[in-house]
Amino acid sequence: MGNYPDIETIKSILLKESYLSEEDSREAEAASRTSEEYVDFLIHKETLDKRLFGQALAEYYKIPYVDLESTLITKESISQIPEEVARKLRIIYIKEVHDTHLMATDLVTTDNIKRITAFFKGKKFKIGYSLPDYVENCFKLYEQPLETRFSAIIKDGQRIAPEILDEIIKDALNFRASDIHFEPGIDTLTVRFRVDGALRQAGILPKSTYENVLNRIKLEAGMRIDEHFTAQDGAIQRTTDAIKADFRVSLIPTIQGEKIVMRILSSYVQDFSLKDIGLSEANQKLIERYAAKPFGMILTVGPTGSGKTTTLYTLIKLLSRPNVNITTIEDPVEYKMSGISQIQVREASNLTFARALRSIVRQDPDIILVGEIRDKETAEVSVNAALTGHLLLSTFHSNDAQTAIPRLIDMGIEPFLLASTLEIIIAQRLVRTICPHCKYSLSVGDAINLLTVHKYEIAAYFKKADNVYAGKGCGMCNNTGYKGRSALYELIPVTPAMQELIITSPSSREIGLLARSEGSVTMFEDGIAKVRLGATTISEVLRVVEPPAITAKRSKS
Repeated sequence: MGNYPDIETIKSILLKESYLSEEDSREAEAASRTSEEYVDFLIHKETLDKRLFGQALAEYYKIPYVDLESTLITKESISQIPEEVARKLRIIYIKEVHDTHLMATDLVTTDNIKRITAFFKGKKFKIGYSLPDYVENCFKLYEQPLETRFSAIIKDGQRIAPEILDEIIKDALNFRASDIHFEPGIDTLTVRFRVDGALRQAGILPKSTYENVLNRIKLEAGMRIDEHFTAQDGAIQRTTDAIKADFRVSLIPTIQGEKIVMRILSSYVQDFSLKDIGLSEANQKLIERYAAKPFGMILTVGPTGSGKTTTLYTLIKLLSRPNVNITTIEDPVEYKMSGISQIQVREASNLTFARALRSIVRQDPDIILVGEIRDKETAEVSVNAALTGHLLLSTFHSNDAQTAIPRLIDMGIEPFLLASTLEIIIAQRLVRTICPHCKYSLSVGDAINLLTVHKYEIAAYFKKADNVYAGKGCGMCNNTGYKGRSALYELIPVTPAMQELIITSPSSREIGLLARSEGSVTMFEDGIAKVRLGATTISEVLRVVEPPAITAKRSKS
């Protein structure tokens, strides 16, 4: 997807300007075959800041840097250049200022500049450099609505089902959807995407066409085509525009027909660092400290869909090294990663979490990831594994961090064993982040109104100098004002004082009080910090976390 110079040129630029050390460069070279892989390695390890890298390349090309991620690009502006020309010349039209056309490109070569000059013959223009993935993201604005493409495919009448499914999957991956819903009605089929936790309609198909699409999905997912009255499960693997994704397919019969939900298990998570998933600097350091321990148990807690598995895989990515044996037990295996052994739970063959875990302990692991602690047996085996010299990571269903300990004790885990093995509890919820393309600062009056309309004294958490942001809605965020998600976190480390408390079988309230006295920050407070940083909105935080009843007397620091 990228149009980067070769590795040697990039290395020369970064070393010359001291963006990079020789040691970091050698490490990236050893792990890379292409210049794109070299850059991705440095960015993912947080050795290199992405925007600084873009600026460094712009300086090398001797043209201005354009940050397309935070520049408002509309369908109207981008359409000033035909899609075929824009993709061929790799240019994004931004706007016209004083008879000068402003654009950005990721392909700065003599030949391409000549072609751009020829296209704008007789007109004044200025061109800047932007990173390839930002340019590619802007090209999505050329896409026609899904229903328009459906009509064209049906009218053409050639490969209707395969092409319709291709378009649906392409859009879902472009929008980074987590699920695709195929919902049959009386005469039509509604296609919906879950994007950033919210469902939205993507398109509508005639029901007669859906029958062919349905059979296509069944065929690719390994399901029975001749079965229409029982639930079925399957899997599909696809590569679209260099994006690899696995789909977990679930089918159930309804009175209107067979409904399908495709869960997208993409490789996005492999790009994440602890900072990317929403951890503050203080929380990053705390998690890294506990993850560096040779044994013990780290739990992530929260409801279904709160990003627990993503957090654990980001930790696994951090801990994965050639001299470390990492094994996972999951149901299902959501993210395929190289360098680790991944086991799929299979109830039919009696390969349960607990049974697999007992076998894994005999495989000389250093780190074990258990997808979920669902029952007493799995909890007991997990605690024993953590006691016998293994670092064990797992997820657990609990509303907050302080409730996890009483729940585990209620499942039958002895308090003294829990106190000896549990290292840290990570509770989380997902909030949508403000779209960088249409982000704006609220007026003082609007901000005050927003912060005081709630029954809680939200304004008490803010300083007068704080800006409060929102998203207006634009083409890049499908007019929602949000693009992407981040997590709110609450961390409770098991300190010596907490160990002593756990032995007494405490209530969740007692655990919460001790954690606060030791400096633990609630998810609500973490959310407020993200609002103050301009990452998300008050309404998003209040959507997922209930704040404590606070009076205006609270400190405003």
